[in-house]
Amino acid sequence: MGTALHLSGVVLPEGEHRDLWIVDGRVSTAPVPGAETIASGAYVVPGLVDAHCHVGIGLGARPADPDEAVDQARADRDAGVLLIRDCGVPIDTGHLRGREDLPRILRAGRHIGRPKRYLPGLGVDLDDPSLLPKAVAEQVEAGDGWVKLVGDWIDRSAGGAAADLAPLWPDDVLTEAIAVAHDAGARVTAHVFGEDALPGLLNAGIDCVEHGTGLTDDTIDLMARRGVALVPTLINIENFPSIADTAVRYPRYAAHMRDLHARVDATIGAAVEAGVPVYAGTDAGGGIVHGRIVDEIESLHRVGMSRERALSAACWRAREWLGHPNLEDGAPADLVVYRNDPRRDLTALRDPARIVLRGRVVR
Repeated sequence: MGTALHLSGVVLPEGEHRDLWIVDGRVSTAPVPGAETIASGAYVVPGLVDAHCHVGIGLGARPADPDEAVDQARADRDAGVLLIRDCGVPIDTGHLRGREDLPRILRAGRHIGRPKRYLPGLGVDLDDPSLLPKAVAEQVEAGDGWVKLVGDWIDRSAGGAAADLAPLWPDDVLTEAIAVAHDAGARVTAHVFGEDALPGLLNAGIDCVEHGTGLTDDTIDLMARRGVALVPTLINIENFPSIADTAVRYPRYAAHMRDLHARVDATIGAAVEAGVPVYAGTDAGGGIVHGRIVDEIESLHRVGMSRERALSAACWRAREWLGHPNLEDGAPADLVVYRNDPRRDLTALRDPARIVLRGRVVR
């Protein structure tokens, strides 16, 4: 048995001053004589969560090499992220599993899309959309309880002037595919920028929507009533104008992307107000560098979440949603220590005093 550790401070989310001990990698509320005190008078927070992250996609939207994936995971860890929901990567990240120094990762296998309807080389491309249920079953086996669909993307087959965001899948195929995942105990999420793909996905029983910039009053109401989660990746949406600038051959699509960007704060704010469960995800990998979870938390506050609710969307509420415990007795000791109260000042999250992962101080 290694040396026991001791922490004393305000423990979130309860907000009460408590003493915690760490023994054999787990949280204990029972005093341990002789334990080494590593924090006192601090704020102790469950490990942060990045609920939309791509450890395994390099900048430029290409497969990362194994060492690069390690560096990505380490950058997230150093920002306080100790639990990652991977939203699709083109490489096997099995070499990251079980490493004592890296965040826990819930994998979603590879994106499932169609030819020329997503970023090349990243996902599984299905020529025949009716094969989606089979592809979902395969990605369930490759992941850790999540499957990622490409719900919409630009459809260039409509011609340059008419090309725009469009759904990839027929509604009946979506219903069958999502049922396959649910029967296997997995959940399904989907990349969706525009408006048109949302009704089909929601009516098919999707569990989560990524981005959601095309949400309307009707689809927000449907998500709220059914408890469908939203991970808006607000710091990624900042890239929409530059995406539009590169789409001069597709003026309708470019104008649509600019419009989605212009109203994103109102759109996501309306979802928050309606009670849609919203969680923080950076979309790191491809065009977003890793380690930016605090930027996303601050963006959620900008669109209408209180500071504490924005923090919880990347912490205790997100952990509960993903089936991981917080700092109760016997839970894995994954936690971050801050000198100041992050509920009052989110910038406190930028300066962790201690990061403890699997019961070991890693920073």
